[in-house]
Amino acid sequence: MNSDVTVRELMDREYVGVSESDGLIETVELLLTEDKETAVVLRGSEYVGVVTERDVLELLVSDQAPDEATVGDAMTDQVPTVSPEETVTEVADRLSTEPASRLIVTDGAEPFGVVTEADLLAGQNYPEQTAVADEPELVQSGAETTTQSASGEGFDDQGICEVCGSLARDLAAFNGQLLCADCRDM
Repeated sequence: MNSDVTVRELMDREYVGVSESDGLIETVELLLTEDKETAVVLRGSEYVGVVTERDVLELLVSDQAPDEATVGDAMTDQVPTVSPEETVTEVADRLSTEPASRLIVTDGAEPFGVVTEADLLAGQNYPEQTAVADEPELVQSGAETTTQSASGEGFDDQGICEVCGSLARDLAAFNGQLLCADCRDM
């Protein structure tokens, strides 16, 4: 497992945000349209809970009529949070002791995204970052001089960013794409 990968690189920044007063049926329709399993419940820009598939199922088997229910009736208000700078290892340890399968990524009251157990499993497959010197070294072979990285592998340790198309050494999976550092920060 690559222990240097942070939550910022794994989290899903495109979360569904709803308010406590929103209708539950409309929220379920939104989750289906957006292909998400969780909606972050917001009061203004501050998160106050989540509503998940399980929360909706629990409400369906209760005595409350689903067509009259609001998000506030079904939501879970005890949601563990995590900093975007925590590592995959730290978050995996936390999730193993929490009763939740997802964490809200926040650096204060405003959410940045959601990280799930599936995201952490995907993070385990990230390639280890290798330390490469900033300056390439010149390698002379007879009369020919070529530029080669300090690792001795030329361009083998680089890849193409799937957003901007640039050649980069620090590619990381982010929302299902391999991105360079500049594109991950957008």
